[in-house]
Amino acid sequence: MATTKYTKMAYKDADEMVFGTAKTPVSYGFGIKVGAGRVIPELNYAPRPGSEKDPERLRKEYVDYISKDVLNRAVTAGFPDVQLETEWVSQMGNPKMATPVVAGQEEICEKFHEEYGINCAVRQTIPDQREAEEGLRLGMKGRHTYPEALFQACEVACENGADVFSVESMGGKELADYAITNGDIVAFLFGIGYLGSIDMEYIWSQFVDICKKNKTIAGGDTNCAGANTSMFMAGGFLDNDVQKTYSAVTRCIASARTLVAWECGASGPDKDCGYEGPICKSIAGKPTAQEGKNCQCAHCDLQGNLMAQCCDLWSNESVEYHPEFGGSSVQCWLGSLGYEVSLMNTAIATGNEKTLRDLYMISDRERGPEGHVLAYDNAYKVGQAIASNGNSYYLRAKAAGLTAAKIIKANNDSKELPLTNKQRDVLLGIIKDLEALPDDEDKFFEYCDKKYSDLVPNYNKKNYGF
Repeated sequence: MATTKYTKMAYKDADEMVFGTAKTPVSYGFGIKVGAGRVIPELNYAPRPGSEKDPERLRKEYVDYISKDVLNRAVTAGFPDVQLETEWVSQMGNPKMATPVVAGQEEICEKFHEEYGINCAVRQTIPDQREAEEGLRLGMKGRHTYPEALFQACEVACENGADVFSVESMGGKELADYAITNGDIVAFLFGIGYLGSIDMEYIWSQFVDICKKNKTIAGGDTNCAGANTSMFMAGGFLDNDVQKTYSAVTRCIASARTLVAWECGASGPDKDCGYEGPICKSIAGKPTAQEGKNCQCAHCDLQGNLMAQCCDLWSNESVEYHPEFGGSSVQCWLGSLGYEVSLMNTAIATGNEKTLRDLYMISDRERGPEGHVLAYDNAYKVGQAIASNGNSYYLRAKAAGLTAAKIIKANNDSKELPLTNKQRDVLLGIIKDLEALPDDEDKFFEYCDKKYSDLVPNYNKKNYGF
């Protein structure tokens, strides 16, 4: 399948972007409409250890316990919409384990929609267990058949009733791990911005075909394996292993990679853990799922309010199923999501959505460089840099990183964004390294291929079709 590259912005300016509304809304499941004027809560969860021992036990955990608890609480609290997201445990790579879960969740959603009128759907997110040293493409004949299993999982999810299909893909991770550990921005650009985008085109061209065949919505991907690793290692104000200026730039480079799923024909919504969502939405106008302050069950970040600024689905990230004082964990975290979404939708209904959007954004804008580059006005500028170089995976990822770095530097120079001396030193080094790279894509590949073949043992250019 040929991809259609984005070379212009979906929005005429940044101020057009707001939560609950996308340029191209998507409808699916039982009454769910995303980006059509309301924000929808998306509840993510994990089964208890031991439930994966056999198919029936896993089905009960996901369907009879988790899904039923979520839908019961949504009806009890009067939430009109809810989307469930099942991020498959590794055992679900076996179709005998996955099929009863996917089919059972679709069945219970239909039941609650018919009986109570609640709008609901399920996103099935499959695992990418491919390993660079074993081969990322079909037919590479590693010890395992992980590439084959990846596409088989997509078939199983779509054939058995997935409303939305997603994955957190791993292309470029071998370079990203080296890059983050060594503070090497060029390695990250090569691994995630360039090779990762090539891998995205390879897998998503096939995913979209499978989804279309089964009338499943192809949602999107996220660079959880790269940019999120960078962000989590950068941590909070007590952490200093990875500088937050480095993490912020890697996030923007990753946005050019995440965009490829939509260029292959996926319609959104993308994945909640892709913090690059505001950048991608500014370019494509497709619905984005986001997470922030209501995902504290999973992790802490420094932009928990800001990430709600232009979301269309609002997620808790993931919580293990277990009892709490207020009910099961999934019920409690749905309440947290549901009331936040109710506030957003009330703001929309009363014409105050831009006021609330700006309050979300301003509250975290100066907390750190990671949130600063994702503030919708800056995200839009990064999006423009990508669209202006849209036909080249390399040039657009490079432009995204360089634009982000210069935004951070300019706003530090103006005293708007505080940085430590170390953060600023790293930032200046990033600008220097990116500006020194050639404009010619072939020369960039030749340079990086030679350099990282020696430094990254599991790097193999055959994984990317070279």
